[in-house]
Amino acid sequence: MSDALPRQTLNGTAYVDQGRGEALVLIHGVGLNADAWAPQVETFAASHRVIAIDLLGHGGSALPPADATLDDYVRQVSGLLASLAINAATVVGHSMGGLVALGLALVEPARVARVAVLNSVYDRTPEARAAVIERAAELAESGAQGDIEQPLARWFGENFAVVRASVRSILEQANPKGYASAYSVFAHSDRAFIGKLAALKQPALFATGTDDPNSTPAMAEVMAAAAPRGKLAVLQGQRHMMNLTAPEATNALI
Repeated sequence: MSDALPRQTLNGTAYVDQGRGEALVLIHGVGLNADAWAPQVETFAASHRVIAIDLLGHGGSALPPADATLDDYVRQVSGLLASLAINAATVVGHSMGGLVALGLALVEPARVARVAVLNSVYDRTPEARAAVIERAAELAESGAQGDIEQPLARWFGENFAVVRASVRSILEQANPKGYASAYSVFAHSDRAFIGKLAALKQPALFATGTDDPNSTPAMAEVMAAAAPRGKLAVLQGQRHMMNLTAPEATNALI
């Protein structure tokens, strides 16, 4: 990963805006920011107008409202695209960003020409849901990011030391309130689109890695099967941050 990407700010949303052409919108996951898309920005800005957003409470963006819901993040992205006069875009979301991308595609189908959902969640097991909700409560109570080595271990295993260190730095600098708010939304939104994906008319990619323990291939398979134009892709040997650990393969999917 490179140094921080240059940002602009509009109505409380910080964002990267590079390249020209058809719009490609990138939405990161909990605790991260637009810098987590550095390999994708570098590649696609040669042929597209790439917009990489800092979600509310992340990077340079304003904090979300109290008791934020997934809809608040969807409205943030929608509002930015409207302000930038981007009428249609390919929208790619990672982890929680994938949920935001799905929400936007369903609420404003004309604005989303295609959608890609990378390493996201769908209908967790009761045990997994209880664990993630418990962590959300701990984050809200502590007012801190908690043990960031736990997510790093899930996301990378013991490999990719350089990229792992860059992501650790992003997590360490994350706003604790923004992190806790987004994590709570992420914890409670895995069932947000059950029974709704049949209305997803756009071409839709659902992708993850074989070794992602929380955003499992089974989740991606169910989502892809539920979307009329859904496509499944699973990258062998990859975990949660495959856009950074296997950028060429991930870019090829996009």
